[in-house]
Amino acid sequence: MTDPFKTRLRRGDRLIGAIVSLPSPEIAEALSLCGFDWLFIDMEHGGLDVAALGNLLRAAQPRTPCAVRIPAIDEVWIKRCLDAGADGVIAPQIKTAEDAQRVVRWSKYPPQGERSVGIARAQGYGMNFADYVARANDDIAVILQIEHIDAVGRIDSILGVDGIDAIFVGPYDLSASMGKIGKVDDPDARDAIDRVRGSAQAKGVSLGIFTADAAAAPPFLEAGFTLMAVGIDAALLASAGRGILDALR
Repeated sequence: MTDPFKTRLRRGDRLIGAIVSLPSPEIAEALSLCGFDWLFIDMEHGGLDVAALGNLLRAAQPRTPCAVRIPAIDEVWIKRCLDAGADGVIAPQIKTAEDAQRVVRWSKYPPQGERSVGIARAQGYGMNFADYVARANDDIAVILQIEHIDAVGRIDSILGVDGIDAIFVGPYDLSASMGKIGKVDDPDARDAIDRVRGSAQAKGVSLGIFTADAAAAPPFLEAGFTLMAVGIDAALLASAGRGILDALR
């Protein structure tokens, strides 16, 4: 049996995934059948509601674990995504240790945190309640996005928060926060990413990052990033379609 997502994440296994932003269970299922190690379900920028999230999770799990990026650092969103059965929560725009503490607190049941207890899909609608609540704090992955230059300046204090399983760099928002929107290869943006990498590796925290395609991923893998989200479903479809037309016209 494959180890749980959080176990593999904390161990530093190489986990290759893709971003799902479209409310199509078929797309989530197809990506799962490809053999991805995980899926990054995007409720921040994608057009997904909680009902759509449930359908995506049903299509991909248990074959492929799914971590959900919440729309904002908000207790209700964390609760609803975890109750839907997410294997982990990805919190965007973490800028301070206090932001990180809130995410951890709202992601864990008492006494480690303040997650509300309710009957939902995650516990088999109550049929697996006791087992789920007993292991949820150990099984649910808490992933924080570092995607603003303010967070880079505070990275050591952020990483000092107990309960973080990984940090995930958002290079596009990070470059934008530096006044260099879209310039993810700019030397200043790369220096900021390298500072985050160095701090995380010093503290033994797993590292993730987004790349638009596979060609951009190897340098990050070589540098020690292990949680990769490569490509976005809509962009992957568009690229494949463009490739067909380029080849035949």
